[in-house]
Amino acid sequence: MYRISTNLSNDNSQYHMRIREHRMNEKQNQIASQSRIQNLRDNPLSAAHSTRYKSYLTRLERYADNAEHVKNKHETAEGYVRQQVDMLQRIRELAVQGAHGTYAREDLAAMAVEVDELLREMVEVANARDGDGTAIFAGTRTASQAFRAVHGNVPGADRELITDVEYLGNIETKRAEVSEGSLVDLNHPGNRMFWAERQVIASELEATPYQVQQDSSIFINNEEIRLTAGDSVSAIIAKINDSGAPVRARLDPVMDSLVLEGTSPQQLWIEEDPDSTVLQDLGILDPQGGRPPHNLAGDARVSGGSLFDMVIALRDNLFAGNQEQIGSGVLRGIDQGFDNLNGNLGRLGAQHSRLQHTFRRLEYEKPVYQDRLSKERDIDMAEAVTDLRMLEHTHRAATAVTARIIQPTLLDFLR
Repeated sequence: MYRISTNLSNDNSQYHMRIREHRMNEKQNQIASQSRIQNLRDNPLSAAHSTRYKSYLTRLERYADNAEHVKNKHETAEGYVRQQVDMLQRIRELAVQGAHGTYAREDLAAMAVEVDELLREMVEVANARDGDGTAIFAGTRTASQAFRAVHGNVPGADRELITDVEYLGNIETKRAEVSEGSLVDLNHPGNRMFWAERQVIASELEATPYQVQQDSSIFINNEEIRLTAGDSVSAIIAKINDSGAPVRARLDPVMDSLVLEGTSPQQLWIEEDPDSTVLQDLGILDPQGGRPPHNLAGDARVSGGSLFDMVIALRDNLFAGNQEQIGSGVLRGIDQGFDNLNGNLGRLGAQHSRLQHTFRRLEYEKPVYQDRLSKERDIDMAEAVTDLRMLEHTHRAATAVTARIIQPTLLDFLR
C-alpha cells in the first residue's frame, strides 16, 4: 500500500528515468567503442573468449613479423653463399687445369694470382654484414668480423699474401619463434658454413692410465658432457660418443692417446669447466686456457681445414708448380668444401621455403581469428542505433508525461 504524498510520483519518475538514462549511456558507449563488452560482467563468457583471441592475434602478428625478418636474413645469407659457390666453382676449374700437367710454370703462377684474388674476395664475402651492420657469419658476435686474414710471404709471390684465415666468431645461434613452439636459426656460424674437412684433434699423451679426479663437465660444440670422479678414459670416450655432440672419440691405436674427430665438416669447439682439467690432462686443451678455437694444446695434432685453407693450399702449390699435390689432396679438399657449401646452400633454401609457407599460414590465420574476435565483441551497429533511438523516444515521452503528472500538490488531494 503506497502512502500518499507529494514526493511519491516524483521519486518514482526519477527512479525509472535514471534507469533509462543508464541504458542510453551504456548503448552510447557501446556505439562509441563498437564493442558490446564494456565490463567483464556484461558477458563473462564472451569476454574470456575475446581475451584469448586477442592474445593469440597479438602472437600471430609477432610470429609474422619474425618470419618476415628471418626470411629477409636468410635471403641475404643465401645470396652471399651463392657468390661463394660461384667463386669456388671457378677455383675448382683452375685446380683441374693446374693438375692437368700440360701448363708451364709461368701459366701456373698466373693461375695462382687469379686464385689469390678469388681468395681475397671469398674472405670479404665471409665478412659480409647485413643492412643493420651485423656480421652474418660470426655467430652471435655480430659486432666484430667473422674472419681475420693473416698475411705473410709466400714463395713465388712478389708481395705479401693471405697465409691463414682465422675464425673470430663463435658457434652460438640466435633463434626466432615463427609459430607456437617453432624456432628457426637467425644467424649462421662461419666455421660450419665455410669448412671443408672433418676436423681431427689427436693428443700426444698416453691416456690409458688416466682417471677423472673430481666431478666436472666438458663441452663439445656447446653440448655438455658430465664426468664423474673415477671415470676412466674408456668411460670418458663412451660419454662423449653418447652425448649427441657432432664428434666421435677414440684411442689412437699406436700412442693410446685420445682422438676427437668431427662427424661433419666443421670446426670443433671444445671447452671445459673452469675447475676442470680433464682435457688439459689428456693433452687436448692448452693449460694456459683461451677462447675456442685457439685453446687447443700446442703439441696436439690438428688436421682438417676450412675452405680457405684449401684455396690457400691450391694457390701455394700453383706457385710452387706442384701439380701432383694439386691433383690429389688439394682438389679433394676443394671438392669436400664445395659439397659442404652446396649442402649449406640447400639448407638455407629449404628454410627459406619453409618460412614462406609459415608466413602464408600466419596471414591466413589472422583474418580467421579476427572474425572470431569480432563475433564475440563487436556490436551490430544498425541494431544498436535503432535501440538508442527507441530509448531516446521513450525518454522524451516519459519526460513529457512526468511533467504533467507531477503538477498536483497536497492541497489537490485535500479538496
